[in-house]
Amino acid sequence: MVKADALQAHLKKLDAGGALLPLYIFSGDEPLLMMEAMDQLRAIAKKQSYTEREVLLQERGFDWSALLSAGQTMSLFGDKRWLELRIPTGKPGRDGADALKQFAAQVESQASGPEGPDTVVCIILPRLDGKTKTSAWFSALDEAGMAIQIDSLDRSQLPQWIAGRLKRQNQEVESGAEGMRALEFVADQVEGNLIAAHQEIQKLGLLYPSGKLSEEQIRTAILKVARYNVFELTEAMLAGDLPRLNRMLDGLKGEGEPLVLILWSVTEELRLLSKLKAASDAGESVQQLMRANRVWGNKERLYPTALRRVQPLKLRRAMQVAAGLDRQVKGLYAADLPADPWDGLRLVGNLLR
Repeated sequence: MVKADALQAHLKKLDAGGALLPLYIFSGDEPLLMMEAMDQLRAIAKKQSYTEREVLLQERGFDWSALLSAGQTMSLFGDKRWLELRIPTGKPGRDGADALKQFAAQVESQASGPEGPDTVVCIILPRLDGKTKTSAWFSALDEAGMAIQIDSLDRSQLPQWIAGRLKRQNQEVESGAEGMRALEFVADQVEGNLIAAHQEIQKLGLLYPSGKLSEEQIRTAILKVARYNVFELTEAMLAGDLPRLNRMLDGLKGEGEPLVLILWSVTEELRLLSKLKAASDAGESVQQLMRANRVWGNKERLYPTALRRVQPLKLRRAMQVAAGLDRQVKGLYAADLPADPWDGLRLVGNLLR
């Protein structure tokens, strides 16, 4: 399975006259990035005369024979075909898994001419977990075609991404600290909602001419469209980023996220952090423990930093606060805690700074 940069290299080869593969598999949870990557590939396909398009949606009662016959059925108009199969859950079921393995074998057995296959199939999946990536059906697809993982953007990547989007419409922020402040402001306003971020950046192109944008112009035009989730909240907690944590708590509270779910997630992170702290102090391998507890992605980087930063007494106090908040949200009395449990979560974040 390859990442987006490998797809870009492949697209350059296609632009230079290379032939399309018979099968592409896209996986990711960021709608904007998924849509744009697929649009790039589809645009090249159109240039290469894949003008007939068909979309299949896997849902209850889906007929998998439609996929199996796709590469063998000639177009009614003699055109090359582009077929999309969307599997929203990423779980095709037993019949679907068998059909996908059979389809992968069918793809591998068919030779493409110098102008590429008559039918290009594009399978769209959500972000896959490790177990699904090693499943027989996905491994078969990966070997038969090109599987591309479209990763979501980390918060630290957002300012540069925003600057790149502005450059596309011939705009840029001011140089120096003012420009960085402007980019960070936009990132705070749009975090977790790239489609809305894309729209806000396009709005800057409509409101202002090409060239430099002042911080004041950006602050006047950009609306707050950020969307947060609990996973990102715990990342901010582990990073000791209290301003970001507070913004997320305000956003999650405003969106009506269940406090019980957020508190459970925070408590689980505190327990794991305490476990890793004890292991680290005892000379055990933190990396092995993280792998055993399925810590990956950004958290694989954040945990070691948090272990070096957080004092044992403050970590113990944070766990006591979390236990008190658990009693509080259940309607029981909890001493020495803010009246609003959301403020209690801010206290936890403050202890982990």
